Amino acid sequence: MEGLGYEFKCMLMNSEELKRYDRQMRLSEFGIEGQQKLKGTSVLVVGAGGLGCPVLLYLSAAGVGTIGVIDYDTVDESNLQRQVLYNTLDIGKNKADTAVEKLQLLNPHVKFQSFAVKLDAGNAASVIEAYDIVVDGSDNFPTRYLVNDMCVALKKPLVFGSLFKFEGQVSVFNYQGGPDYRSLYPEPPLAGEVPNCDEIGVIGTLPGIIGTYMANEVIKIAAGLGETLSGRLLTIDALHNDIRIFNLKPADNSVTANKTNGRSFEFISLEDLDHWKDTNQDFAIVDVREPYEYEENNIGGINIPLFEFPQRTKEIPVSDKLIFCCTSGYKSRIAATIISKERSSLIYLVNI
Repeated sequence: MEGLGYEFKCMLMNSEELKRYDRQMRLSEFGIEGQQKLKGTSVLVVGAGGLGCPVLLYLSAAGVGTIGVIDYDTVDESNLQRQVLYNTLDIGKNKADTAVEKLQLLNPHVKFQSFAVKLDAGNAASVIEAYDIVVDGSDNFPTRYLVNDMCVALKKPLVFGSLFKFEGQVSVFNYQGGPDYRSLYPEPPLAGEVPNCDEIGVIGTLPGIIGTYMANEVIKIAAGLGETLSGRLLTIDALHNDIRIFNLKPADNSVTANKTNGRSFEFISLEDLDHWKDTNQDFAIVDVREPYEYEENNIGGINIPLFEFPQRTKEIPVSDKLIFCCTSGYKSRIAATIISKERSSLIYLVNI
């Protein structure tokens, strides 16, 4: 009977596919069953840029059955430092169409769908609802929140990644009752508060590292393997080789309330902070950057690097107002989310 079952499963893949995926199927945890699950899975990748390129390459090579790519942008010469699907001859071409053209050569057994349009409130539902898993490789906050909220509404698992200079984040949202993106970042920052890669730069290898992690999470979800990053945030500092995982909890009505546990975090300016100092208001400052950054330039307070933060929260002074600061707002938001579970203080964020 086992032999007949094996032959039946093999019939669902042709001989070329069996040969192509042989090394993957040799894994006892994966096997033919895992490969069949991959073949039966559809994945939408939002953004075919720095993160999207490695995600698309590895999902295509692994044998995901259907892959959709949505991106309205065109290839620019400045993309080639990190967006490894493209070359000089692709400059000026649409990324989604060009990515699919190249991926079809990598694996003709995968069904590809290209959307050379901008994902917006008008088309998000119709595009996303057709896929089993969504991957967010976008580089702007409006798209991230739109994708998250639509995945919650449509009950789709979301694999998330983001980049900032030498640092990257990976998580799985809205999966098996786990938290969504707003559980970590309740509200989008105001325009200009957090610089993007165009403004502040990014090391070219980082998208490959983070994108590969994202692809790995998709494969585990599709094949039902191992433990995913649902409820956890993986952070990687490629400059100092620091890798940490932070536990997350679902926020109360996070998508509709735009708050974490009924609370939101407000950004203030350095001018506001100076006014608070001048008027002797009660507050405590916590700088969550690395010690060398704190030593070079700081606005006072105590320094607790984010990677040490969960173990050192008791060091934070008791105060009516807590102010968390970093360079971009990324680290301070994570720290604020963690401390909001422990303190009832008003929480503010400021960028240095």
